[in-house]
Amino acid sequence: MKRAVEHRIGVQAPAEIVWEVVSEFESWRHWNPLYRQAEGQMKIGTALVLEQHLPGEAPRVIQPIVQDWVPYEQLHWRSTRVGGLVTAIRYLEIENMGPANATFSNGELFMGMLVRWVSREERRKLKAAFAAMGEAVRDRAEALWSERGGAPI
Repeated sequence: MKRAVEHRIGVQAPAEIVWEVVSEFESWRHWNPLYRQAEGQMKIGTALVLEQHLPGEAPRVIQPIVQDWVPYEQLHWRSTRVGGLVTAIRYLEIENMGPANATFSNGELFMGMLVRWVSREERRKLKAAFAAMGEAVRDRAEALWSERGGAPI
């Protein structure tokens, strides 16, 4: 059984600028409403340390494992829940839509025997958090693009 939560947003900046925003973990604290602290290396099999802020919940530190990454395209990490009976794949993906446009998608796919334990309420909070992060990525990328002489179309 699988369940997914996703948010997609258009960005008026090149995919390379969006990747710069996503891949610089040390700057996340300045703009990212979902992960206000982020540490780690973008290296398959290594742990990240993220301070996650979901709406209406106390912040918590999570330590997912980098599952995959492709420069300028995607970053995926994996975590487990319910004693390892649910696997969650978190993804940040960038689609190049032209020289000054991209689409940013961020979401989470839940798989496993006890996926029903990922409640509708938790999925609602994740959807809101992913939307806030998507909007923040868009705003940051468009600001950087504008500062560098590009102009949102």
